[in-house]
Amino acid sequence: MADGVDVSAVREEEFETLLPLIAAYQGFYEVEDVDHGRNRHFFHRFLAPSEDGRLLAARDGSGTILGYACLYWHFSSLAAAETVLMNDLYVTPEARGRGVGRALIEASAAVARERGAAWLEWATAPDNHTAQRLYDSMTSEKSTWLEYELDV
Repeated sequence: MADGVDVSAVREEEFETLLPLIAAYQGFYEVEDVDHGRNRHFFHRFLAPSEDGRLLAARDGSGTILGYACLYWHFSSLAAAETVLMNDLYVTPEARGRGVGRALIEASAAVARERGAAWLEWATAPDNHTAQRLYDSMTSEKSTWLEYELDV
């Protein structure tokens, strides 16, 4: 883990302080209409214990949240096993380059191992080269699968 950084589940009493980071993550990916009420309702379901997933926070020594990861319990029919999808990974701009993202990924992998998941998976935008450098340093296997979306 990064020096002076602790990663653990987001606590109920700090949930509201996480919401601006979630909005910043959405802004990074150019979400045009960030809805704070919808975010509050949607992400609250991932506070531990949860049957849907888990929110992890990386904190400095004073308890300030430097970044977060949102994990979804996920499944693979090919492996006939549970997997964990790290759907969101965000580090505040002032904390970037300090190992916070790596610490969040390592903590996410630990959660996946604790659950007995077959693997931890994630994706990023093709032009997010900064994140890709971190991800490439963490794994020897890059997925060759393509993702598709269909509006419904």
